[in-house]
Amino acid sequence: MSYRVAVRALCEFTAKVGDLDLRFTPSPTAQEGIAGHRRVVARRGDDYEAEVALEGHFASLQVRGRADGYAVAANRLEEIKTYRGDLGKQPDNHRQLHWAQARIYGWLLCQARQLEQITLALVYLDVDSDRETLIEARHSAAELEAFFNQQCAAFLHWAEAQVQRQGLRNSGLQALGFPYAGFRRGQRELAETVYKAVSTGRCLMAQATTGIGKTLGTLFPLLKAMLPQQLDKVLFLTAKTPGRALALDALRQLMHGQPPLALRSLELVARDKACEYPGNACHGDACPLAKGFYDRLPAARATAMQVALLDRHAVREVALAHRVCPYYLAQEMTRWVDVLVADYNYYFDQSALLFGLAQANQWRLAVLVDEAHNLVERARQMYSASLDQWQLQALRKQPPAGMASALQTLNRQWNALHKEQRTPYKVVDGVPEAFLKALQRCVGLVQDKLNQTPESIEPELLQFYFNALQFLRISELFDEHFLFDISKREGGGRRSLATLCLRNVVPAPLIGPRLAAARSAILFSATLSPRRYYADLLGMPADHAWLEVASPFAAEQLQVRVIGNVSTRYQHRQASLAPIVALIAEQYQQAPGNYLAFFSSFDYLQQVAQLLAQAHPGIPQWAQASGMDEAQREGFLARFVENGCGVGFAVLGGAFAEGVDLPGTRLIGAFVATLGLPQVNPVNEQLKQRMGRLFSAGFDYTYLYPGVQKVVQAAGRVIRGCEDRGTLLLIDDRFAEAKVRGLFPGWWAPQFK
Repeated sequence: MSYRVAVRALCEFTAKVGDLDLRFTPSPTAQEGIAGHRRVVARRGDDYEAEVALEGHFASLQVRGRADGYAVAANRLEEIKTYRGDLGKQPDNHRQLHWAQARIYGWLLCQARQLEQITLALVYLDVDSDRETLIEARHSAAELEAFFNQQCAAFLHWAEAQVQRQGLRNSGLQALGFPYAGFRRGQRELAETVYKAVSTGRCLMAQATTGIGKTLGTLFPLLKAMLPQQLDKVLFLTAKTPGRALALDALRQLMHGQPPLALRSLELVARDKACEYPGNACHGDACPLAKGFYDRLPAARATAMQVALLDRHAVREVALAHRVCPYYLAQEMTRWVDVLVADYNYYFDQSALLFGLAQANQWRLAVLVDEAHNLVERARQMYSASLDQWQLQALRKQPPAGMASALQTLNRQWNALHKEQRTPYKVVDGVPEAFLKALQRCVGLVQDKLNQTPESIEPELLQFYFNALQFLRISELFDEHFLFDISKREGGGRRSLATLCLRNVVPAPLIGPRLAAARSAILFSATLSPRRYYADLLGMPADHAWLEVASPFAAEQLQVRVIGNVSTRYQHRQASLAPIVALIAEQYQQAPGNYLAFFSSFDYLQQVAQLLAQAHPGIPQWAQASGMDEAQREGFLARFVENGCGVGFAVLGGAFAEGVDLPGTRLIGAFVATLGLPQVNPVNEQLKQRMGRLFSAGFDYTYLYPGVQKVVQAAGRVIRGCEDRGTLLLIDDRFAEAKVRGLFPGWWAPQFK
């Protein structure tokens, strides 16, 4: 069996040595890098060949890739790299890796064109000055062949072990059975449809009620499809930590058979959660786990490959045993595992690790997007950026050395943006080029400091740098799917300061290509209605499939009562307090047990809770507070014990409105005292206008659909299993409107009061 590897992946495996060092990084954006490559190519002669496809073999190993460029007359092969900062500060092991890539491409070209020798060149382009630095070396074909063989031999030993494991994995996947005696109602239909989607290469949106086992019902068919569809990886992407935990549990169930399935799975977590030395920079002079990282990586990698399920705890254990960074060990292991469980941003973010690796290595992927209704807002956040002038003013008070003039220029351009603004909020057509140039100059100066003396950078300057970098990157994407808005407020004295925001409104043009790049993408949730809303905003392919799984629950399991004689609108809030308290008390007295009560804000929640405590002190209650940490959230949920009694107050759309599992008598009912509509404010009104222009559904896309989706998610906390029974009170007269009722789950049978 042959094994394929890209040139870059081969070199990153065999030619990286020494410290992990992030002080000198290719900081230009992807677009700047592409543009830089094009500028270099455009300067070359007519005989210059760009993007030269090459491949070669060593025993059973197939190596392939695209060399950046070849000047035929000069017989010079070029490896082009873009950068910012002082090239003299580039670590030796970075340059060594670049030379390794050039040598591999050099041999492949010599072999393809029967060349006896060739000039190799590293071309470094400073994207700010547009200056090229050319470093050349002459090599014979024989010495390049020897280097190629050496690298391939080092890689082949590992590759052969991977091929052997994959053979065992494939046999296991062929024999893999569902881990339970039978499927739950609706689960088989979901699994079969997922299998058909990946088999036909289509994307699927699947709406399925909580409780049918969506995680197992989507993972199982994709694992069964890995071999026939020649999938390289399955990605399970989640919005929150509980989703990752469910996926890992499902994988444990699937791998538990005898003999154990030779599958390898990996959980990816954020850097701040994996870092062992959070106060230290990521380089060998500051962090002991970065010192000699690449020298110890091979042994750590080999140990990690013996662990079937590398959750964050297993990764940490292996990493610390070999004295390497857990976060970057996990990133290395992404190349060698079959299933990856990670947050959305690992695939959908602008600089997403998994998407970048998939493109570079031409992986054939199946992508699962858990609780996909969250992807709209998360994607908007990923592709938005803001800058606060208060932050700039703080830097100007004590400007870093060499930056006073640049910060002054930036402030002047910033003031020009809002000088004539007479209102607190304004939307403008686009970001002036002069402002972006001033911002880029500041970013370049900070980058120079990072390259020269990273340990001297103040946290405030570093935060400004990251914010500015994101702003510049998003500015390159700006089009009709974004808003550029300016929020103005008094800054003390007579000065006014402004916050600038590049706000993504419709992520479809950015998310859609990521979905289409996979063999199949499966988006599933209990709330994906209306279909067109999510398809429009997420850029689903025109031929995507749709499945609405029949609920396993019966209407008699959940008594849904619509209270139409109460308004929870802001102007009616005070008048609503007493009726809501009376409804909660009446329901609790009729059926004592654990309830959740959802409100639109902490203020509203506290007013009702306080009045309930005064009027009915015998009803136990506890409330969500703003900014609760993980331990406090766990404490809130711990109050919902079997056969317990009390009312937990929470904010709709918050931590307890979805992803919370309180089966049986741990929760027997919920009160939802809000339609869930987003707040009417200048930003949302601008979103409404843009949605109206793009989709002719401004109010629905901005307010109604997101609001009712939160309500249905919160209601889904009550019935978690086929034996559960409960009550749901929807408290607001708008719940009785036909348009709103049409968004309720089909199995509900609401009663109106």
